[in-house]
Amino acid sequence: MKLSKLIDGLNAKYSCEDFDIKTITEDSRKITKDCAFVCISGSRFDGHTAAQQALKDGAAVVIVERDLGLDRQVLVENTRNAYTYMCSQFFSNPHKQLKLIGVTGTNGKTTTTFLIKSILDNLGYKTGMLGTVKNMVGDTEYPARLTTPDAMEMQELFRKMVDEGCEYCIMEVSSMALEQGRVYSMVFDASVYTNLTQDHLDYHITMENYKEAKKILFRQSKKAILNLDDKHALSMADPEKCEIVTYSKDLNTSDYSAKNVRLKNDRISYELVGNSVIDRIEVKIPGVFTVYNSMAAAVCCMSLGISLENICKALLETKGVPGRCEVAQTDTPYTIILDYAHTPDALENIISTIQGFCEGRIITVFGCGGDRDKTKRPLMGKIAAERSDFVVVTSDNPRSEDPMEIIDEIISGIKRKKNVYAIEDRKEAIRKAMSIAKPNDIILLAGKGHETYQVLKTGKIHFDEREAIAEILKEA
Repeated sequence: MKLSKLIDGLNAKYSCEDFDIKTITEDSRKITKDCAFVCISGSRFDGHTAAQQALKDGAAVVIVERDLGLDRQVLVENTRNAYTYMCSQFFSNPHKQLKLIGVTGTNGKTTTTFLIKSILDNLGYKTGMLGTVKNMVGDTEYPARLTTPDAMEMQELFRKMVDEGCEYCIMEVSSMALEQGRVYSMVFDASVYTNLTQDHLDYHITMENYKEAKKILFRQSKKAILNLDDKHALSMADPEKCEIVTYSKDLNTSDYSAKNVRLKNDRISYELVGNSVIDRIEVKIPGVFTVYNSMAAAVCCMSLGISLENICKALLETKGVPGRCEVAQTDTPYTIILDYAHTPDALENIISTIQGFCEGRIITVFGCGGDRDKTKRPLMGKIAAERSDFVVVTSDNPRSEDPMEIIDEIISGIKRKKNVYAIEDRKEAIRKAMSIAKPNDIILLAGKGHETYQVLKTGKIHFDEREAIAEILKEA
């Protein structure tokens, strides 16, 4: 594609020839002949420092936001936004041919996204999905590296969705993706806000910064679906800029509310009431958080014109989400549950859910990721110890940090250390939990969920908790 077409609409300044661009990258390690290299200033690396070398390595042109005095440079106001815009142009703006549904919040994004997709799929719509567990184009699955993909990968997936006849794309939109402009200039038909609790402060530094990043999504949305039970909800969107629809489990002041909530060990049900409609929703996923996630999905779909009756029928057919309150397949007198909970709020929610139906003791196995928010580590230790009968603190994705130092920081939040074990090797930690378990006990493996790997100082290794469980049982 010609350079002039890629940057048309960016108000760019350049004097070089109109090159034929083969691809676009913002990664200096991925320079190829005749590519456009977009120089982005990040927290750890400034792409502008690699601009001259990129040209020597075969890049046709560099996109910059400050004049470097190079012959083959294009000067733009914001290179992050320019990168997203150019990627969209490169694939002929496929996002404009899709109805986009965004889901943001600290917890619940993945399940809510799956539920919305399930509703639409069950009603005969062809959909795509972008998220933490996997990306999907119709029934075809693609691996997910990030909660919200890089702009080039995202637009390529959008292109595939359009070419395959998808009408909707439901996507998780992370705070980092919003701040980094990965969805710049995209318009969402509806966006859901689930909640805001502590996470990603290693990146955002403060909760206020984190919140401000989330708000970006609703400045690009036609409709905002907000969880009124969250204290930040009404400050997320401007009613003069988009239509606001609220939902709540506890407040009658919301547009939609849940009544007669019933929580069982394998499902939830409630009456969804609001705007002259009422019907009973049942979802075969346990936990009060499923009430919130299913309400978000139902209200979002209603805002797009789908009847509550059809939504209820579709939700009844919905299956569980990988790594979200997932029961491991074991022939044991105790139960093992896998869950992605990796924030204080999520850990408290999943243990509280298990407390609601556990007939025995709760044994929690978890760790915290390295090179991430350290302040949540003692908080999660405190929550796990107070709400579980036994706690096994172990390694998660330690990355460049020492796993035992992370474990020590988690344990520092635990006052009463009886029945608390520190075992670095995650498989051995699971083995310990299984050796403690008695009939009717529940073992919670928190933090990994759908992930089938661990990220260590030496790199990524394969680690699937389901396989580890099976191996331990076989060895017994």
